Amino acid sequence: MTIEPDTKDWTWVLERPCPDCGFDAAALDRDRVPQAIRDNATLWQVVLIDDDAAVRPSSTVWSPLEYACHVRDVNVLFDERVRSMLTRDASRFADWDQDATAAEQDYGSQDPAAVADAVTEVAETVAATYESVTGDRWQRTGTRSDGSEFTVDTLARYHLHDLVHHAHDVSHVTKRVTVASYDAYAEAYRAGTDGMGEVMQPQVDGFAARLPAGARVLEVGSGAGRDARALEAAGLSVRRTDITPAFVRMLRADGFDADVLDPLTSDLADPTRDTSYDGVWASASLLHVRREDLPLVMSRLAAATRPDGVLQLDLKEGDGARFSTHGHVGAPRHFTYWREGPLRSLLEAAGWRVEAMAHGDGVRGDRWLQVEARRA
Repeated sequence: MTIEPDTKDWTWVLERPCPDCGFDAAALDRDRVPQAIRDNATLWQVVLIDDDAAVRPSSTVWSPLEYACHVRDVNVLFDERVRSMLTRDASRFADWDQDATAAEQDYGSQDPAAVADAVTEVAETVAATYESVTGDRWQRTGTRSDGSEFTVDTLARYHLHDLVHHAHDVSHVTKRVTVASYDAYAEAYRAGTDGMGEVMQPQVDGFAARLPAGARVLEVGSGAGRDARALEAAGLSVRRTDITPAFVRMLRADGFDADVLDPLTSDLADPTRDTSYDGVWASASLLHVRREDLPLVMSRLAAATRPDGVLQLDLKEGDGARFSTHGHVGAPRHFTYWREGPLRSLLEAAGWRVEAMAHGDGVRGDRWLQVEARRA
């Protein structure tokens, strides 16, 4: 079967958030567009080395390779359109049939490595074009062949939604790659993260002080078990969980009960008792969850926690999402970055009452949002 052509008018994403990928064009700071485009390119570098990059998940859905080819061509197209708007008055855009282009260029048979390089190259080109726009040049106009009118500002937002949405389309690969990276480097991660450090121990102490002795805590992302040991030393009872099988095997080998658990899809109920958790510890674990999935994750965690139960949540501060290879894991992992306002709104809508949100410095010059909240 062939792919059904996309004939929908997507300009509505300029007025309201996309329910599928979570992109909110109106809330976007346009100064962040260039870096968001570059960050998006890191995803395709990783997705295209996957063994199944050229495999369609179904006969009517593009493969990751085909999506990557489309993203490459979208970046080329929007660079041309922005340059036209900046140099011509009342610029008009020629029609572009994305489905015809995919068929004519036979996206599915292209070389994944060459496509990955091209995506990065053209992303840098169009990002630099947006960086060149200043002042009232953001309000220069252009008209699409169907009559839709854009300014450079609205075209940038519309463009970025296209990239974010297609990153969402291949998110099944994103999660698999991240888990596989942790699986491969579990021992190295344990060796490099054994000590609590100056930041973590005060967080553990503060978290424990907000709960009664013996309180039952769900730990999301236990890793090699460092935080759980500290929480138990502070008088708490911890359920160890992780989405990475290697970490769970490691915890069990050390003599602890542990479960493979995906907070997005797994049953969160405590297997040892019928009551809700007193708290949730999610330190530097949910930073891998896609932006569009975090609202559901936080709602599910709230539903599993008793009223007034305690939450500790640590996420990376910043914009967009990207793959990165750093630290104790020598393979790519996907990270989602958050700002205080959107994160606070998300948590409150998901059933949490935010009590404090601190901005902290990481050991590699990165910034963190450190959240203390209670179940509403």
